[in-house]
Amino acid sequence: MGNQMLVIKNLKRIGLALLACSLSNLPEYAFANYSDRPEVQAYIEELIAEHGFSRAALTEVFSQTQRQQKIIDLMKRPAEKRLQWHEYRKILIDDARVRQGAVFWANHESTLQRAYSEYGVPPEIIVAIIGVETRYGRITGSHAVMDALSTLAFDYPPRAVFFRKELTQFLLLAREEAKNPLSLNGSYAGAMGFGQFMPSSYRNYAVDFDGDGSRDIWLNEKDAIGSVANYFKQHGWQGTGLIAKQVQLSSDATVAMEMANDSLKPTHSVAQFASMGVATEDLAKGDTAALFEMKQANGSDYWLGFNDFYVITRYNHSRLYAMAVLQLSEAIAEAYAKRD
Repeated sequence: MGNQMLVIKNLKRIGLALLACSLSNLPEYAFANYSDRPEVQAYIEELIAEHGFSRAALTEVFSQTQRQQKIIDLMKRPAEKRLQWHEYRKILIDDARVRQGAVFWANHESTLQRAYSEYGVPPEIIVAIIGVETRYGRITGSHAVMDALSTLAFDYPPRAVFFRKELTQFLLLAREEAKNPLSLNGSYAGAMGFGQFMPSSYRNYAVDFDGDGSRDIWLNEKDAIGSVANYFKQHGWQGTGLIAKQVQLSSDATVAMEMANDSLKPTHSVAQFASMGVATEDLAKGDTAALFEMKQANGSDYWLGFNDFYVITRYNHSRLYAMAVLQLSEAIAEAYAKRD
């Protein structure tokens, strides 16, 4: 019995030693809340000096803000980078989303028409954006925005600078709109509301489209519709020509194939693409476009994207995203036209 007790005591000592060693090697975030971390304290001082925030209020907010490893994991695996076009399309363009889009359009027809009149963005594009982002407000995100932005600002070095700016924008936004920053939810990247606006986009482009004195894209469909339309208008939406067109490449269009997906922004004229072996017979030769390869299960499709296609990518910097919005908008417009 004595030997057994000695063994147990030794095991306990070894276990405690290992535990102490493990704790000493843990990063600071593992055992301290955000308000205790030196870099967050320095950030709080910046906010006080530059924007007149209360130290006590910020300390209270950050003491209740938690690091979320799941958010970092999601940031490392965005769908736009890990999926091919045919896989990505299946996720965002389905019968239910098309039907729901037609219903959303019918329910908000007058607001969508007014947005079209004021900003020049057609209803189907606005509806498709809201459909892709949140299924028309059904899925707006379950992550606490403070958790998401703080995690990415202080524990995700690849994009820490960007997300620290967005965190500042969020705190300013919460103050301006009289919102408790701890009460607001959004995506794992901190995007919010029907249209999933990042805080800086909210402050710069959200509009009070129903005139009630508040820019509410969390719960107010009218404000959300106007805000999406304004975002597109401010980013150069023209609405006067083709958005994108599928094209055929000749067998010797090697240069064109090699430059596909090089840029989201239109950088070459249609005439230049024609000289590279891209079929452009029915297109205005002076228009500028970018060439995209969209991979299918067997082979690839090629598309020319024009100015307004590029504008869609300002919402999400991905050709896959822009193409999904475009094709969903076309399906919604067809369904809306056929409604009873």
